[in-house]
Amino acid sequence: MPADGYYARRIDVHEHTGTHFDAPAHFVEGGATVDEIAAGRLVVPVRVVDVSGQASDDPDYAVTVDDIRAMEREHGELMPGEALLALTGWDMHLEDPERYVGTMRFPGFSAEAADLVVDRGLAGIGIDTLSVDRGCDDTFPVHHRTLPAGLWQLEGLVGLDLIPAVGAMLVVGVPPVVGASGFPARVLALVP
Repeated sequence: MPADGYYARRIDVHEHTGTHFDAPAHFVEGGATVDEIAAGRLVVPVRVVDVSGQASDDPDYAVTVDDIRAMEREHGELMPGEALLALTGWDMHLEDPERYVGTMRFPGFSAEAADLVVDRGLAGIGIDTLSVDRGCDDTFPVHHRTLPAGLWQLEGLVGLDLIPAVGAMLVVGVPPVVGASGFPARVLALVP
């Protein structure tokens, strides 16, 4: 402890590092920045679509409309204002940087699935990989569909296997940094 009796540090961090939040401004000129997202849109019911089986055999797997509709048949249709998280199981590779990020091959959402969540009026989407777009999708089709529609995104999530497919509340703890296109976040699921 320093002589003045307190501990403090200065931190310099990229907006899109680790588990983080993407605001529409990340891909949309004039889009909402982190501080402009209402707090009520950051505490929402959450659904989880589990594609870990498919993604374990295919690092380029894209969450499909059929995956989402299968989840809906079992647990009810997605409702406006909810969030949808994709469980790919990719967070198990965090200790292997070459596999997790080095090859830029990891699962994401398909463009068609992005269109579906926009049509359903969701608050946001998230995934346990580096991006809601597959690593091989270098034109970012999901970003270009969801962010202009006002959805937010969560990337680099961990532990999605602990959240039920339906019934939990998502709490997105992101500081309202003025003008930020995104920011590291602490994301919690309140499980009944």
